[in-house]
Amino acid sequence: MMRSIALRLRTAPRRFPERLARFSTAMKTTSTDPLSLKVFEDLRDMKDAGTFKTERVIISPQRAKISVENRKEEVINMCANNYLGLSSDPELIEAAKEAMDTHGLGLSSVRFICGTQDIHKELEEKISNFHQTEDTILYPSCFDANAGFFETVLTKEDAIISDALNHASIIDGVRLCKAARFRFDHMCMKSLEENLIAAKDARIKMIATDGVFSMDGDIAPLDEICALAEKHGAYVFVDECHATGFIGPTGRGTPELKGVMDKVLVITSTLGKALGGATGGGNTRPP
Repeated sequence: MMRSIALRLRTAPRRFPERLARFSTAMKTTSTDPLSLKVFEDLRDMKDAGTFKTERVIISPQRAKISVENRKEEVINMCANNYLGLSSDPELIEAAKEAMDTHGLGLSSVRFICGTQDIHKELEEKISNFHQTEDTILYPSCFDANAGFFETVLTKEDAIISDALNHASIIDGVRLCKAARFRFDHMCMKSLEENLIAAKDARIKMIATDGVFSMDGDIAPLDEICALAEKHGAYVFVDECHATGFIGPTGRGTPELKGVMDKVLVITSTLGKALGGATGGGNTRPP
């Protein structure tokens, strides 16, 4: 699969957007500036490698068939995370309009100063009830939820044991904290146990994994992971962005699918994929 993706990247049209083409041309003429020179060289290298990405501008709501700029006919959209088709659901759109009428567009503040409204608390309670957890903290995105968790909870006395193919937001969150870092081979329980043994002297041992790995669709063996966590006195953290809402008998994600809803310490997830929201995420934990 990765070879085919790499081949498509190499053979894809290498078209710079007009504004970046102008930008790179301008930088070329001022190449004595080290920052401009570096940015120009980086853009050139990405273009030569076939990894430079251009925006596909959608001029319709997000859905299975979309309209894009410079095409008369609709195209089939197979790359969104709109798993349940809720991004353009009429009921959700109407509810969003009503919320703006009653609570405004934004708060112009962080939550702990004057940025928490009753609807935030109501949403946190509903998410907790859905996941059958004690409480939930909302973040602007799950990327932020992952970044905020590890640094807040873990210190240099602790250890994180992370799946090798975890999402970049987990990796960035791990980098922000001072805990010792261990990486186990993707979904390999032998490798996980070896790393748990290596981290045996840590005060807190936190196993971090995606529930569903978005690139290949692998589902983490959470039942086996939780069994090893219990054996070695560790905790389990799961990112459920690509599982919440549609994995498991009632859509409660990988912990429900694997029968370990009461064994996972922290679940992070998003409102911006299967649940249809523009953004938003949070972390939630059992009682």
